[in-house]
Amino acid sequence: MPHHALEIALTQPLTSAELRQATHALPLAANHDATRLMALAGGKTPERAAHRLRRRLTAQLPIDVITTHYPDAHGQVVLNVAFPPTIHTALKRNARRAGLTPERYVRQALHRALAEHAAREADRLDHAVHQLLLHSSPAHLLSAVGHALTRLPESPKS
Repeated sequence: MPHHALEIALTQPLTSAELRQATHALPLAANHDATRLMALAGGKTPERAAHRLRRRLTAQLPIDVITTHYPDAHGQVVLNVAFPPTIHTALKRNARRAGLTPERYVRQALHRALAEHAAREADRLDHAVHQLLLHSSPAHLLSAVGHALTRLPESPKS
């Protein structure tokens, strides 16, 4: 059975004792503040591996989301979210009305939200550049942007 690298995002940081207890059930690697964990989980597919991992650790950890760590051949990652019963019921109802499975309904809603966010961000940056060009030449602005990019300590946070 293949193994899949999965990342677990937690709803709150783990204490040292909680992390130690969780690693007795399954080898886990934690980030610096114990809000994200990495695990290898077996499963025929990444979806099954994420499902199996959630079932195994839900009682021990405050799991928010489980994702595949590496994108597949299409650049996609698996997103495993456990919705509260009322939300799950509403999703199933809305999906049925749209003639979709709940998974496809959530996938389409997520793609739509990400596209809208990308469009808003592009508009915001376009507006900011136009404002800067009111007081600077394109050559000076391009030079300043190049200079700023070479001095960034890390990637900007979204």
